[in-house]
Amino acid sequence: MRIIPAIDIIEGKCVRLSKGDYGTKKIYNEHPLEVAKEFEAHGIRYLHLVDLDGAKSNHIVNHKVLEQIASNTTLRIDFGGGLKSDDDLHIAFESGAKQITGGSIAVKNREVFTSWLQKYGSDKIVLGADAMDEKVAVSGWQEESKEELLPYIRSYQKKGIQYVICTDIAKDGMLGGPSFDLYKKIIEGTSGNITSLRESGVGDIAVPQIKLIASGGISAFEELPKLAELGCEGVIIGKAIYENRISLKQLENFVSEYNKG
Repeated sequence: MRIIPAIDIIEGKCVRLSKGDYGTKKIYNEHPLEVAKEFEAHGIRYLHLVDLDGAKSNHIVNHKVLEQIASNTTLRIDFGGGLKSDDDLHIAFESGAKQITGGSIAVKNREVFTSWLQKYGSDKIVLGADAMDEKVAVSGWQEESKEELLPYIRSYQKKGIQYVICTDIAKDGMLGGPSFDLYKKIIEGTSGNITSLRESGVGDIAVPQIKLIASGGISAFEELPKLAELGCEGVIIGKAIYENRISLKQLENFVSEYNKG
């Protein structure tokens, strides 16, 4: 299971929110590159970088921060927040993103998001399926759609999506533990999708196994092996790192053991 620390950006600074509420903003570092370099120094290879200004503005804003981190570290960056157009995507990839996450766009403009998947491939396009009460939320989590979470993920699985980041919004930033039951439901539900489609004559290549990345509520190191056991491909960790609930040394050891396997 990959360890993926999160850096959320507002006005170029590293911040964290609770439940996606901008009014709960807490600044942890005014220099995101310093944070990224510290992650890298502890053997971490991946980074989830979120442009919260972009999420509010509906277009990419903090691409300079992305470029700075990508140019000065070897971290493989997944970038999200406000990506709504082909130009936004072009800027993100040109600035050094290895993957991008589409959230609201995947709900509100399926045609555009699907075209990105077809153009760039499933290794570069991540589905951000964030939910409240198992309904997909959009617009920086300020709006709930009518999309039921599991059928929504399955619909994109049929289109070739592999990577899915799922955040239970009620858990995000609350340090109350992740949604184990929800992730188990998604993993089991999407595995069954492959079987049913295979019986219908659809090949496995067309319907990949979902690589689920857990996000939201991580509060203690002991939760990580449990998520790995569930079958999560990755886990995004934010506030637990910044509030010293999980040390970078613990993550370094976990990554070292994972790489041995």
